[in-house]
Amino acid sequence: MTARDDDDGNAIVTERFGPTDDELAGMPLNFRDGLFAGQVALVSGGGRGIGKAIAYQLARLGARLAICGRDGARLTATAKKLAALGADVMAHPMSIRDPDAVARLLDAVWQRFGTLDLVVNNAGGQFPQAAIEFSVKGWNAVVDTNLNGTWYMMQQAARRWRDAGRGGAIVNIVAVVWRGMPGVAHTCAARAGVIYLSKTVAIEWAPLGIRINCVAPGIISTEGMEVYPEAARRELPGSNLMRRFGDVRDIADAVSYLGGPSGSFITGEVLVVDGGSQVWGDQWTIPRPEFFRDRA
Repeated sequence: MTARDDDDGNAIVTERFGPTDDELAGMPLNFRDGLFAGQVALVSGGGRGIGKAIAYQLARLGARLAICGRDGARLTATAKKLAALGADVMAHPMSIRDPDAVARLLDAVWQRFGTLDLVVNNAGGQFPQAAIEFSVKGWNAVVDTNLNGTWYMMQQAARRWRDAGRGGAIVNIVAVVWRGMPGVAHTCAARAGVIYLSKTVAIEWAPLGIRINCVAPGIISTEGMEVYPEAARRELPGSNLMRRFGDVRDIADAVSYLGGPSGSFITGEVLVVDGGSQVWGDQWTIPRPEFFRDRA
């Protein structure tokens, strides 16, 4: 929670989503020190939210790190704080929606570090809106980022691993799509595409030594929650059995598990981290229509 004063000097308490950088830097680790020592990881969307939490955890576990995203200022600030922790990190502003920019990113990572072990495709975005109101531009923007951008990253990494004669691991951050996601149908469609794309290329790329898995977060407390209407945010904790928001560490731990040696015999799978949402509730990211409320 955070507090500020209004014009009359009265304290106003507002909800704060997600940990601060200092909290991320000091967050207890559930994995052994040096788990990713000697490895290079690339995290897209690494300047904020879940991506930043993943970047912090991988860096604290010893990985050399590349982070990318569209907001250069955020990336630079995150890279400086990671470097202050002793991490070897590079920041590379770009958009994953541009396949040429993705190719340049992968070139830059190999030039800087000489190798690559893990790609975490976290970058994405959506906006809450009733699907019937989507514009063509809005639909295309979400699908192009969440599906096509993820694919460009996967393919470019796989080609380089193939050409280098070595394997690697990919972890794609998706969503809990199996019961639908009212209010974000565009991202539901795109993330479902990523899930079955991942399962398919996990088969095709197994001979190359490449593992591909997905992590499907439920409602996680990050600043990304601020884009949703307050009425929807109030109801979201009721959509899972834990009756609360998840923590970014829950997702960082899932990525570390699948991307590290503990995941060496896992490929083509989806690890759902949602507090039991998919077996319990429905997740409305826009205000729930009266039609779906109890009428006792």
